[in-house]
Amino acid sequence: MRIMFDPRIVHRNDPREPTVPAHQFVLRVIRIPINQPPKPRSAATSSEVRTESSETMAMAFKMATEGMRVKQECLSSFMEMKWKKVSRYVVYKIDEKSREVMVDKVGRPGEGYEGLAASLPNDDCRYAVFDFDFLSVDNCQKSKIFFITWSPTASRIRSKILYATSKQGLRRLLEGIHYEVQATDPTEMGFDVIKERAK
Repeated sequence: MRIMFDPRIVHRNDPREPTVPAHQFVLRVIRIPINQPPKPRSAATSSEVRTESSETMAMAFKMATEGMRVKQECLSSFMEMKWKKVSRYVVYKIDEKSREVMVDKVGRPGEGYEGLAASLPNDDCRYAVFDFDFLSVDNCQKSKIFFITWSPTASRIRSKILYATSKQGLRRLLEGIHYEVQATDPTEMGFDVIKERAK
């Protein structure tokens, strides 16, 4: 839209000259159509992304600090693995709705470390304990229990924060842990890593 004054109107800057009555002004409004396609929606700005990320982190931290319950089955399954040797590993997960840490999977006695690695999702976090049996350098049979925190790169920020801030609540209940491993991809918790730590 363009606004123009009629050229017949003379603008007077000198205050001594008589003022032109208002009714003598002619205001012309000229609409000029512009065929312009609508602007495409832009992607989220970095500030919007940061805001969303901050809100997610705040929510996850609030859930964690308000208390995450650990179900009794978590301790029971660990004790059975440790003392009765009825399983090789236990995988734990956090249920965000019930706000509880619970058992996700129990590995059979015949399952190896490969079974544990295969049971961990690629896009979500987990805790796990693994009973590693091995022969020492002096040919003695030994057993070491590993506590593994699995936090893959593809998992949600909220999930990563929940598992990081809730770990100690579960960890304190499981007495007899020898080593801890924190992994974001399979190479960081490979069987070679476990063997090296157990030496």
